[in-house]
Parts: sequence; structure tokens; C-alpha cells
Amino acid sequence: MTTYDSNYAYTMATQLAQYDTQYSYTRLDRNKTNYTAQQTALNSLSSALSTFQTKLSSLNSISGSILQNKATLSSEGYATANVTSKAQAGSYQFFVKQLASKDQFALQGLSDATLVDGSAAALGGELTLTQGSESFKVDLSDVTTLSQLAGKINAAADNTGVQATLVRSGSGASATTNLVLSSTETGAEQAITLGFVPSAAGFEHDALQDALVGASAKQSLSLAQDAEVYLGADTSGIKLTSASNTFSNIIDGVSLTFTKAHAAGDQALSIDIAQDNDGTKAKVQEFVDAYNALAGELNKLTASGSEDSKRGALAGDGTVRSIKSMIDNMIRKGVTVDGQQVSLVSLGISNTREGTLTLDSARLEKTLASNPGALDALFKGTGGTDKGILGGLLDRESGLAKYTSSVNGILKNRKDSIADSLKRVEKERERVDTQYDNLYQRYLKQYTNLVTIMSQMEQTSGLYFT
Repeated sequence: MTTYDSNYAYTMATQLAQYDTQYSYTRLDRNKTNYTAQQTALNSLSSALSTFQTKLSSLNSISGSILQNKATLSSEGYATANVTSKAQAGSYQFFVKQLASKDQFALQGLSDATLVDGSAAALGGELTLTQGSESFKVDLSDVTTLSQLAGKINAAADNTGVQATLVRSGSGASATTNLVLSSTETGAEQAITLGFVPSAAGFEHDALQDALVGASAKQSLSLAQDAEVYLGADTSGIKLTSASNTFSNIIDGVSLTFTKAHAAGDQALSIDIAQDNDGTKAKVQEFVDAYNALAGELNKLTASGSEDSKRGALAGDGTVRSIKSMIDNMIRKGVTVDGQQVSLVSLGISNTREGTLTLDSARLEKTLASNPGALDALFKGTGGTDKGILGGLLDRESGLAKYTSSVNGILKNRKDSIADSLKRVEKERERVDTQYDNLYQRYLKQYTNLVTIMSQMEQTSGLYFT
């Protein structure tokens, strides 16, 4: 005799509901897998393009140059040099007579006691601090301590560049406190002078006035002065001055920051400016490496696939083909410099079978020797509408930005579309889940009734056939 129980009904309901919804679930899983793979691939593509753009921006910076020059200094410790592509080869001598310095002095006669009267109230008055043609005022009407005075000077909204600090020495009865005033910048124009106007309160201000502006109160620590450098072997050369120790564009394309002064009789600092082929090759190699990194990612994402390799999620994708085409067209462009046609190939940069670039250093050096301006002209443009390879790739309208823009870029729109598709898949899955539940409940009810009827029949037949 066959026995039917509730498990039979549950099993049959589950199997039949799964059978009826199996195709829908398979289709939804397949769609979700495809959309997720595309989403991941597009994120990888966006990241690779962003990295490529960052490197291009670095190479295309306003202050930067693909063509590198270098400065060789005869002695260390006297200066550092910043050399751009505009620098012309040559040798120069500099004699550093003095470095630029800040103004700094201490007011030694001040103390908390000099700021108050016999009743510990502020004596008041107005302190004026002047640097060159500019000045600012500090109201002393509520100042009773040196800390308050220093704080008011530093916090003044129109402070011209004066910093106040307290320097303490000793302890106990012998302790002293100095108010030290310093200019925040170097140069002769940064010299600080003080003026004091007593309040009309009728208090005795002689001690306070002497402590602020008296001749004996001021102890000089550093004099405000300009840097003084001579172009030549000694001070008989051409005098050059600067408020700071950095002489920007002292020679076309060369900025020098002096760090040490010469003593009388010292040998002048010699600086040789020359083309830096190794530095230039390193810059060009940065572009080649950045391009190759992007090309490698594009090749992986668009791989056709084989028995031994997986097909790329963006194989045959029109957007990727468009990106490749745009980049290739940009880097194939040429430019005419001094009547000579220049391209990446003429600089020693050529394509490999794998779709990457390779650099022939010897050919690059040969081009630089005969036409050094060609490199920057090709990569950074000749001016006007010609932005060069780097500027073209970075152009917001026609370059990579039309794909990578976070506002209306092609890749953003595609990722948004895929995100919407994934939401529709999830919504459809919820519908199929509901369908499955309804089917399950219907089949469960039917098979539960069937089990009940079969059990009743078996019981009835058992009464007659025992």
C-alpha cells in the first residue's frame, strides 16, 4: 500500500513551481551577469582613462616641459636652480654678497607691569606698526598683559606682515620676557617701525612709551635687507637685487634660489646650463608608459577570446573603438618646426604589433640635437589653436573628456543606463518571485487535496480488502 504524506505535496509543489519559472530566472541571471560584467568593465575603462589623463595633465602643466634642461653648479650649498625648456645653453658666474633677510627685534623693557596703572587698569593708547608705505594700528585700551598685546598684533585684520612672539628667559625673580617682532617676508621694505600715541586718560605713559619706541628698548636680532648678487667673478660685476633669495627668471628660463653668501675672496659660483637628454628621455618615456598602460587595459577589455583566454566584456564595443580611434588620430598628427616635419615616428616613438608604443632613444637624441624645439611643439603645440598631442587629448570638447566627464560623459551615460537595466532586472526578479510563490501555493493546495483524497480512498478500500 502506497503512503502519501504532506512532504509529497511540498515536494511536488516546489518542483512544479520551479519548472514553471525556471526560464525566467535563467534569463534574469544571464542578464544580470552580462550587465554586471559590462558595469565592471566600464568602471575599469573609466579608471584607466582617468589615470592616463592625470599623467597627460602632469606632462602638459604650464610650468612643465617635455624638453628638459639642467643646471650644473660648481659648488654645493650656495644655490639651487630651476631650469625650463626656454633656457639657453651657456655658463654664468654669480657672487653672492648677501642674502635677503627678515626684520626681527626684541622689545626688552616691556612687562605686564608697564601696561597697567596702579589700579591694574590698562594704560591704553595706540600702537602703530609700519612696513614701507603700509601700516596698521593696535588699540591698547584693554591690553594688560604681554600675551594680549602679542595676540592683538597677530590678529589684526590689516596686519601688514608682522608676527609677535614672547621669548622667556630665567625663572623666579630673575625671569624676563621679551616681545619679539618679526617680518613674515624678507627684504629691505619689510623693516618694522613703531609709533605710540598715549591715551587721554591722564595716566603716566613715559615708561610704556620708552618700552615701545625708546631707543634703548629695541634689540635688533636680524636686519631687513634685500639679497645682493653680482653677475660676474666678484662685486665688480653687474649688481642684481631681490627682496627674496629667489631670483625668478634671472636668465631666460632659469630661476635661482641662493642659500649662502660668499666671503670676500671666495670663488664665484659657476652655473652651466645645458640640455638634459636623460631627463628629456624620461619625460617622453612617461608618455609612452602611460599610453601602453591604457592600451593594455583596452586590449584586455576588448579581447576576442579563445580556447585559452576569456572574451573581454567590451569585445566589439563601439565606444572603445571610438576612444582608440580618437587617441590614435591624435598621436599620429605631425607639426612643422623650422621647416621640418616632426611626428612621433621622427622622435623615435613607433607602434608595436601588440598596439603599444616603443621609444628609440638614439633616434630621439638625434632629433633633439638637430631640432630641440620639435619635442615641445609636437607634444604641447605651437600656439594658437594648435594644442599639441597633450592638449588635444585633454581638450574638453574633442578630447578624452567627452568620454570621461562626470557630468555628461559618454561613459557616465552608459554606466547610468546599465545601472537602470540592473534595477529593471531586480524589479523583474521580484515579479517572478511573486509568480513562484503563487504557483507554489496553488500546487501545494492541489497536491495537499490530492494526498487527502488518496489517503481517504486507501482507508475505504482497506475496509473491504483486508
